[in-house]
Amino acid sequence: MVAMVGMVGMVGMSRVWRIEPADSERDQRRAAAALTARGLVAGDRVAMALPNSPALLAAILGACRIGIVPVLINATLLPAEIDALVSDADPKLTLRTPADLATLGAGAKTGAGRGVDLAPVPLCRPMHFTSGTSGRPKGVWPGVLSETEAIALHEDEAAVWELGPSDVHLTCSPLYHSVAVRFSAQALLRGAAVVLLEKFDAATVAAAIPAEGVRSVFMVPTHLQRLLDVLDRDGGADNLRGLRKVVHAGAACPAALKHRLFETLGTSKVWEFYGSTEGQCTVCPPDEWLAHPGTVGKARIGRRLEVDQDQTIWCEVPSFARWAYWRDPVKTEAAWRGAMFTVGDLGRLDGDGYLYLDGRRDDLIISGGMNVYPAEVEHALADVPGVVEVAVFGVADEEWGQRVCAAVIGDVLPDAVVAHARDALAGYKRPKQVYIVEDLPRTGTGKVRRTQVAATLGLEP
Repeated sequence: MVAMVGMVGMVGMSRVWRIEPADSERDQRRAAAALTARGLVAGDRVAMALPNSPALLAAILGACRIGIVPVLINATLLPAEIDALVSDADPKLTLRTPADLATLGAGAKTGAGRGVDLAPVPLCRPMHFTSGTSGRPKGVWPGVLSETEAIALHEDEAAVWELGPSDVHLTCSPLYHSVAVRFSAQALLRGAAVVLLEKFDAATVAAAIPAEGVRSVFMVPTHLQRLLDVLDRDGGADNLRGLRKVVHAGAACPAALKHRLFETLGTSKVWEFYGSTEGQCTVCPPDEWLAHPGTVGKARIGRRLEVDQDQTIWCEVPSFARWAYWRDPVKTEAAWRGAMFTVGDLGRLDGDGYLYLDGRRDDLIISGGMNVYPAEVEHALADVPGVVEVAVFGVADEEWGQRVCAAVIGDVLPDAVVAHARDALAGYKRPKQVYIVEDLPRTGTGKVRRTQVAATLGLEP
């Protein structure tokens, strides 16, 4: 007997749902039927700016399985930020409230409510937004695949993560993150149940893993750190022994945290990968990390890595993993070199083909697994009266990986900058400290060296 989708309960600060494959399949069909009934066809876009829920996951997968591209937007952004992304994506339909979402599954007694036939696997990936040096978020457009290529993409993921009916996968990241959808789709379409958190909460995760028999989970390093801290405080580390695969990515994982995970879980369960919203490049099983400490792994099957003379990482991918920046051919052309793409990260390859990251993009701050692009924050803070120039930079932080800071030239108080950021930016983008300075480190041509600001202020060696 397949259990109905339902709320398992609430522990800590997050609701938890267990989603069985058959129930999600039913809801995916209903969502796809409702989208079709509204006139959407393959290649159209439907924007979704909503918190995690089983209905959202079903809507995402139902759309993808008929070739309608979900545009997934961070629901915690300010309304004006969401409006800008929706306008850029130019969707045929926008879902911004739970009531909007409910209409996709509400017609159970109508023809649309009974559902439509779906492709066996998603025919597209969702479109996610990522930013760049311009500070303007840009959509990563996946296009729509043929069923043959879609199956190849699905099998490509399956070969790496090997999820199946005996698994229960825990999704504790927001569904507007590409990795959350990737793992959830793999699990459900290969017969595994998904335990979905409304939002990450370490106490909830610690309780849900043994209660629901969770076998696999993805978390960013900050979340893993918080989980271990809760277990140290409250006990229960033995409750994690049922896990067979813990996967992390999204930010650099300190070696001390990695070894702590090995001590808690054993040395066969902690996997890592390197990739981005744009595409996946490596995978690193635990035994390979132990043999090559600090690596993020070797190129995944069907991929090839190169590091050019500037240390920029390039990754060759199969045709089904191609993408473009939405309506931006100039940035798209700069990111591709034949079948190889780059997001500007820096690294090196050893003689055995293992990749080591020497730094993320100069303009990128990763705080709690969230990408923060200084140019976007700087554009917002430039509107503060009295600000002449601003440089946003990251500083190492034990809990968050990095915290966002700002150095400001001008006749202005730090509190005024913080107050403006509160009104203009989502919480994770706001500077945690603001420093008023007379000048900033610069190149010979006067360009600000963001990577040197922290050291100039004595915040880093």
